[in-house]
Amino acid sequence: MIKGIKQIHSKDIVLVKIGKFYYCYGKDAYMISYFFDYKLNLVENSIYSCGFPSQSLSKVIAKLESKKINYLIADRRNNYEVEGEENYKNLNSYDKYYEMAKEKINIRLRIQRINNYLLENSDRNNIKRLLVEFEELLQIYKIEKDDK
Repeated sequence: MIKGIKQIHSKDIVLVKIGKFYYCYGKDAYMISYFFDYKLNLVENSIYSCGFPSQSLSKVIAKLESKKINYLIADRRNNYEVEGEENYKNLNSYDKYYEMAKEKINIRLRIQRINNYLLENSDRNNIKRLLVEFEELLQIYKIEKDDK
């Protein structure tokens, strides 16, 4: 059902009310995670979701409106009936903020994958060597950054 809504509203953030939470998926999840640092969850293949409690809806809407991003709010319990929406027409900045979010979120996901790899392989001998090399690189980066 959500895929069908997104086909029609491809340049709108679609927020779906499920119980006491709101969820969004795909590109929309990237943007909400980017704006509010909410956790992304892998739903299937490479599709992510992002959720937040109902009491945060006004904060989320205020941010979307301040950025002039179209949005649509649907309630799953009521057969995805639209409860609210905003359409900025030609002023919609969905694409602009998606590109910004995609860049930041992809970096965050890469860091998480590295972190997971290190944790999952922490008992291997070569991890100690990798950590030392990584720490040395970070120290070099810190020195270069401090010199600027």
